[in-house]
Amino acid sequence: MTYCVGLKLDRGLVFMSDTRTNAGVDNISTFKKMYTWAKSGDRVITLLSAGNLATTQAVISILNERTKMPSERSPSIYEMPSMFQTARLVGDTIRDVIHQVDSGGQRADSFGASIILGGQIKGGDPRLFLIYPEGNFIESTQDTPFFQIGEHKYGKPIIVRSYDPAMTFEEATKLLLVSFDSTLKSNLSVGLPLDLQFYESDSFRLGFEKRIERNDPYYEVVSEGWSQALKLAFQSLPPFEIKQD
Repeated sequence: MTYCVGLKLDRGLVFMSDTRTNAGVDNISTFKKMYTWAKSGDRVITLLSAGNLATTQAVISILNERTKMPSERSPSIYEMPSMFQTARLVGDTIRDVIHQVDSGGQRADSFGASIILGGQIKGGDPRLFLIYPEGNFIESTQDTPFFQIGEHKYGKPIIVRSYDPAMTFEEATKLLLVSFDSTLKSNLSVGLPLDLQFYESDSFRLGFEKRIERNDPYYEVVSEGWSQALKLAFQSLPPFEIKQD
């Protein structure tokens, strides 16, 4: 399992993903789940993956191979004229990979994967998509300005209650760290380190990137501060009164 979030702000896009994969409690590994393709002045495209590791690595490998010799391995992610067409390309790729598994007589449902795709291509606006294992996808809107994949139920309420499109990148980072911290404390299949990336609208270049390790000072402050704030909020609520009839 995993946890990844793509968040759309007035200022641009924010991405965060964990790095834990597991095949049982005694087989836990660390793998990067955030991938980026960038051509300065033209496009920045970021992909977050969740699901079967073999499937997601195959999708990433195919997309990367096509960028090396576009004339022979078209279509390349660098050739797509829009983010919508890029989402179609990624959707077709993940569907084809899973179909090959299914054709080989293996259970395709156990090889499923989901993808968050976001970025901007020159001539268009920043866009954010959620791509399903079947290859179809949906796009973020004002009503649904963020997407989550993986183990999202513990962290979603925090984002829903506190998200504001006018947030700064720094505020969004704090929000996502609280969301991830709540998930980490609730599910062992999600774990540090975390990968963080910003994309500023119309910049057409990679923004701030950081890997947040377990001993990161700011993460420790946020984690401890959120725990204390919850305790204080709970204690400040009025007591329940037992009334005898």
